[in-house]
Formats: sequence, structure tokens, C-alpha cells
Amino acid sequence: MSEPASSPPGAPAFDVSDEVHALGERELLRLATAGSVDDGKSTLIGRLLYDSHGTFEDQLAAIELTSKQRGDEYLDLALLTDGLRAEREQGITIDVAYRYFATSKRKFILADTPGHVQYTRNMVTGASTANLALILVDARHGVLEQTRRHAYISALLGIPHFVLCVNKMDLVDFDERVFDEVVADFTAFAAKLGLSHVDAIPVSALHGDNVVTRSQRTPYYEGPPLLEYLETLEIAADQNLVDARFPVQYVIRPMRHEYHDYRGYAGVVSSGVFHRGDEVVVLPSGLETTLAAIETADGELDEAFPPMSVTLRLADDVDVSRGDMICHRDECPQEAREFEATICWMTKDYTLTAGAKLVIKHTTRTAKAIVDAIQYRLDVNTLEPDSEAESLVLNEIGRVRLRTNQPLFIDSYERNRATGSFILIDEATNNTVAAGMILAPDA
Repeated sequence: MSEPASSPPGAPAFDVSDEVHALGERELLRLATAGSVDDGKSTLIGRLLYDSHGTFEDQLAAIELTSKQRGDEYLDLALLTDGLRAEREQGITIDVAYRYFATSKRKFILADTPGHVQYTRNMVTGASTANLALILVDARHGVLEQTRRHAYISALLGIPHFVLCVNKMDLVDFDERVFDEVVADFTAFAAKLGLSHVDAIPVSALHGDNVVTRSQRTPYYEGPPLLEYLETLEIAADQNLVDARFPVQYVIRPMRHEYHDYRGYAGVVSSGVFHRGDEVVVLPSGLETTLAAIETADGELDEAFPPMSVTLRLADDVDVSRGDMICHRDECPQEAREFEATICWMTKDYTLTAGAKLVIKHTTRTAKAIVDAIQYRLDVNTLEPDSEAESLVLNEIGRVRLRTNQPLFIDSYERNRATGSFILIDEATNNTVAAGMILAPDA
């Protein structure tokens, strides 16, 4: 970003602390790109950063130089997100690139995810925490296999909002008929995923049409440009504020003499709202007590809600350890050693078969798990299950039944993304090999 101009005579002094405080008050939107390779995801994010003044001058100078060295006749804004050398050489996205920027209305974290099928696992990682999936489609090619794959995974991950950007409209002369055909095709597929509403925007990421400012070349489109859409999207209702869940991450026991009776339980509020004085229960012990205090580095609070990091103090001296969960007495999660889940297999080192022994990490709790059965592998193109499948390989998605050596405190992923998700870890290498979403018992 360029240096701010000096204040005119008589203007009030600029207070950085006020600006930082105002920025901290803005709501955060997490979004992930999705779609096939060469649909222009990186370019669109680069355009958002560039046109919203979310880039530094040295960044612009670097990508201008790289663009010239590659023989491009334009500033390749995709280079703002494609940071790996292999990405720049091949002109593709391999790893997830996270970019942060802010406007006067909202803060954003952008996850630019790969379009190639062999990097589907990277896409799952980038989309796992998103509020919104930004689906890109090349207007010339329409909805492709990988578009459907990414849309399905985004729906599977429980992303609550979808926006379809029909990109490269400049290459089809901004033809309204082409735009309508792409939208109709994607909407029909979205209906199969249970998505009741998808907003669509015709854009040209290369030239900036309908990205930050409204384009005069799409008079048939009456909606807001993409940035305005992202700034005004209502996301406050996305959080589960009903089921109070607090996985204990760390037990605080100061060694200083004056605090010898202090015992606090630190972590992140996964869902629900906790108030001082609430009647709570600690799992797995089942011991009931009262929430005596909610503490932060800035002092005590009357309430805490997701995704706040706080320390809870309890009225009674009960045994609480890392991996335990504090919840409201009448709103407990299911305590389970066996459950079914949808997983995405994320390693090429070996295939997943029934009987595999892994480590499961669920919230702050870690246990050993065995795969009792692979119930089916899903064809993400037809959405049909293959019940004859006996294994899962890299990037494949399937439904499995798991059994753990100690109880987990779970909700279905559909109800609660925080307590309905987990990862599977190879105990020998400590590598993450799968991401999973817990299914409701009757699903």
C-alpha cells in the first residue's frame, strides 16, 4: 500500500489506535474459491485485492516484473496469490493461498484453492472454515466435472453461502444468453446438492467488470458487484448459538503462591453462548457445577460466544483435563465410541481399507480409532454411491463407520461444524490422512 498523504493544515491528528480498534470491530468473512482449473480463481482474487487497494507497492512491482519476464502484455494479478515457484512457472494453483484484506465495512480472509483434481485435498483444507464458496465458471466452457466436484465438496463441508461468478465474460462479448445458460446449468446441479439459492454475477476478472465496480457492459445484470455482495452478505445467523460447547484446550494452574488456589480452563468457544452463573456439566465425568467466571486478557466478561478464546473458572473443584468438554447441563452432545462419517482421503501413501487403525483428533480430544467398515465410495459427478467399493484412495470421498477406544463428544456436522468434524492421523508418521464429517444417526 502506498504511504498515506500528510494531513492538511488544521486537520485532526491521525490516531492509529483508533483505526486499529475500528478494524477489530469489523465482521470477518471467510471465503474460498472453487471451480475447475483455468477458470480464473487466482486472477479474480488478485483483482479484488488490487481494486480494493489491498496490495503493497512492492508486491505490484514484483508481479509487474514477473509478468514482463513471462512475456505477458498485461499485469497478471494471479501472481498475487500463486506464491510457489512451480505455480508461477506453470500458471496453475497447487497449494491453498490465503490472503487477508479489509474494507471500511468488513474484514476478509480469502482462500484461493487449486482447481486440478489431484489437489482436491488442498481444496478441502481451504474450504473447511469458509462462510462462503465463490464458485467460478469459465463462460466459454460452462460447468465442468471439477466445477461439480468442488461445488459438491463445498456443500458437503456445510458452507452456508454460495455465489456463482461466471468469469471471462469479455471472451464471449458479455453475451447475456451465455450467462443465462451457465447459471441454469449450475442451478440445476445445485438443486441436487440441496442448495436452495445461489446468486450469480457475470464478471471479467482480467478487466475488473462487476468485481469491485459495476460494469456498463452487462446492462442485464442488476445486482451488486462482487465486492459489494461480499460486504453486505448476512452471516451473523450462520453460527450455532444454541448448543453450548467448550472443548478444554489447556488447564491453567499458576505456580505463584498467591494464585495457588487458581484453576482455569482455557479454550475456544465452539458454539452456543456461555454466561457467568450458568449451570454446566463436564464431560466425560458428568459432574455438574456452576460457571463462576469468564476471563480474558482484558478482564472478566458476562458472556462468551464463538469464536472467542476465553478461560472458564468453575465454582466447584472438579477434575477437568485437556480434551474434556464443558457444556450446558441440558444441552449435552452425544457421547459416542461408534459413529458413521463422510471422509475425504488425503494421502497417496496408501489406500484406506476396513480394519485400518488410525488416530482421530476431534476438537481438543485425541483417541485411537479403527475403521469398522467402508460403506460406500461416492461418485462426485453423479452423486451416486458405489457400495461395492472396498477402499478409498487419494482425493476420494466415502462413508465409513468408525470405532474409538474412548468416548468422543459429538454432534452431527449438519448441526454443528465445530463438534461434527475431525481429522484422521497416521500414527506412524503423524501425517493427517483424512478429514471427516460426522453423520446424524438416522442419516
